[in-house]
Amino acid sequence: MLDAAEQLHIVKSGIADLVPEADLAKKLARGKALRVKLGVDPTAPDLHLGHAVPLRKLRQFQDLGHTVVLIIGDFTALIGDPSGRNSTRPPLTREQIDANAETYVTQAFKILDPDKTELRRNSEWLEPLGFADLLRITSRFTVARTLERDDFAKRYRDGVGISLHEFLYPVAQAYDSVAIEADVELGGTDQLFNLLAGRELMEKSGMEPQVALTLPLLEGTDGVQKMSKSYGNYIGLTDEPFDMFGKVMSIPDELMLKYYRLCTDAAVEDVDAIEASLADGSAHPNATKRELARRIVGLYHGADAAAAAEDQFNAVFVKHDVPDDIPEVAVDLPDEVYMPGLLVSLGLA
Repeated sequence: MLDAAEQLHIVKSGIADLVPEADLAKKLARGKALRVKLGVDPTAPDLHLGHAVPLRKLRQFQDLGHTVVLIIGDFTALIGDPSGRNSTRPPLTREQIDANAETYVTQAFKILDPDKTELRRNSEWLEPLGFADLLRITSRFTVARTLERDDFAKRYRDGVGISLHEFLYPVAQAYDSVAIEADVELGGTDQLFNLLAGRELMEKSGMEPQVALTLPLLEGTDGVQKMSKSYGNYIGLTDEPFDMFGKVMSIPDELMLKYYRLCTDAAVEDVDAIEASLADGSAHPNATKRELARRIVGLYHGADAAAAAEDQFNAVFVKHDVPDDIPEVAVDLPDEVYMPGLLVSLGLA
């Protein structure tokens, strides 16, 4: 295991918040494996590079010798995380949650080492809680504190309803940390309130509080909105190599360094060198972006698939060749061709 200072340097790469940094340094200095938590609600079956950002940071902790606890929020998914939302999230059924969880875990293990991952479901400890337990836990939080959240505060000011069960979401997530005795919890910047709630509940429960580590939200291919399937700007972990390569090539140049830091396994020093080369003009943005695309495709499909995807990209977008995968359809044509009918015959209309 690397010494504490080296580990801290690696862990801090690409992060947004570390609260408090001194506590993490102290925990690392003990030389014991930390329990590093990430809770995910399986609200959708497919993962994209935005979801992969905290998973890659978890893998970094694994490689440093720490224990990763991946919590599938099968119980909290019934509530729906209100973070960053301006309306109540529609509920999911148990069947939807279970189906999504299965595919989520399969895709997450493209990044995480399954042998070094403790996989838990928060229904294990949240479902058995009685009403008396719930009152005891919620008594440690205040409505005023909860309304400090930007999303809740905005909805309250705008007169948009906030369901009582949404107030309980950060409490449930905080209790996850108590249940698994987390040393560190990861999340996006929109999760900071929830992570700090976990720290607060642990402290009030007589436990050593967790450290909150947040990661930037990843903008999608449009360079504006955070990556999301609903915005159509996502790069899926299960996208075909050629599609993945092309989508990475389509991102704005200003996002390249962020993608290098958050979406690849490039060392901190290597990304710093790339940044310097772009700044002094010794590296061309197109070549730098191609290397980024090769790295990302290689992570999820292998180096050979990445090379083949680049060749196909060159053929279609540089040489303007006819793509190899255009389907061929044989049709019998009469002397006079009715164009709409032809399109229907070809399956194009």
